[in-house]
Amino acid sequence: MESYGYALSDATTALDIDRTYIKGYYRRASANMALGKFKKALTDFEAVKKARPKDQDAVNKYNQCNKIVHQQAFAKAIAVESSKKSVAESINLDTMVVEETYEGPRWEEGEMAVEFMTGLLDWLKDEKKLHRKYAYKILLRSKEIFEVQPSLVAVSIPDSSDRFTVCGDIHGQFYDLLNIFTLNGLPSQDNPYLFNGDFVDRGSFSVEVILSLLGFKVLYPDHFFMSRGNHESINMNQMYGFEGEVRAKYSQQMWDLFTEIFNWLPLAHLLQSRVLVTHGGLFSRDGVKVSELVDIDRNRQPPEEGLMCDLLWSDPQYIPGRGPSKRGVGVQFGPDVTEEFCSTNGIDLVIRSHEVKEEGYEVAHGGKCITVFSAPNYCDQMGNKGAFITLSTDLKPQFTTYEAVVSQLHHHYIIHNDTIVKLCFSSATPKEKA
Repeated sequence: MESYGYALSDATTALDIDRTYIKGYYRRASANMALGKFKKALTDFEAVKKARPKDQDAVNKYNQCNKIVHQQAFAKAIAVESSKKSVAESINLDTMVVEETYEGPRWEEGEMAVEFMTGLLDWLKDEKKLHRKYAYKILLRSKEIFEVQPSLVAVSIPDSSDRFTVCGDIHGQFYDLLNIFTLNGLPSQDNPYLFNGDFVDRGSFSVEVILSLLGFKVLYPDHFFMSRGNHESINMNQMYGFEGEVRAKYSQQMWDLFTEIFNWLPLAHLLQSRVLVTHGGLFSRDGVKVSELVDIDRNRQPPEEGLMCDLLWSDPQYIPGRGPSKRGVGVQFGPDVTEEFCSTNGIDLVIRSHEVKEEGYEVAHGGKCITVFSAPNYCDQMGNKGAFITLSTDLKPQFTTYEAVVSQLHHHYIIHNDTIVKLCFSSATPKEKA
């Protein structure tokens, strides 16, 4: 549930009561590690290892964290930011040969065609891999598109569109993404979509999800939109699977390119000047103007505070005011905070994602804050429905909910002793999964 803030608070309180409570150190270290605070985590893991020197799990966690701390220190020591070359600049598509035996979709010359994208979906549905040349081509072209967009993108819903669809977290659940397109139609100029972050991690097919979404962005740059989520970041991808999956299916270089693209994803969208859509939520202070969001410096890893952090990490709460984040990052904001922001900016509604909801969505704060979550049966165990929102030019939200689609086979990628290991299990057989 990513409630790292609760874990940090609980563990710290427990240790204030009893400094010898080893589980407190372990839990606090695990939470800090998940948040990318490796030095803090290392101190606590060291305490655990000292208290339990023969516990293999304690030793492994300490060694893993210690290795990351040293790697980061080394990288910082040798980094020369001014001369750092973009990964995108080092890729030469002309040197990539497509073998005659490759039977998948091809994008040779000119602009991307609809036929390529429909062929891609069918190809990926059969668990086949898109040729790396075309994967790189999608990534490079999408990066060019995102680079010229502001951090807050203004979106006009054309009168010709009878609906504009907003989807929440997908988290690598490719077959549920295909189900959305079955229920609601493929993206097109007359059927625009906005996917609101957390495309990757957790699920088994993050590569297939992100290539499909970026492909539609390239095909319909003015009618298909993507917001950055908190999982479009290095720390999250290292902890929750996307990095390992990319390295297993393609290469380290492609993973580095994904990181560059994620840094350029917009942070929010404003529909018809009246509906703000962002992954996390609202802010740690009153008086934030929409105009401030346009020029946020987003080409970086998410910071631990400020407007960018809040947009990616914050959550609504039922009581008025603000509270510490249950996740340890961002803030929890009450209905009065939503009301103040909407009133200040002439906004009717805030749509956000970021949280599992039993019905796939939740309407809160007097109808002015809606959560939409599009990954049903999250992590193969939550049992929740997925949902998406459709809006017409009157901006009245309509909700569609759906159950999870059972895929044939799930693959999970983990790192074991510096080796990428692929775990396979059927989602229909819990005993085999265990």
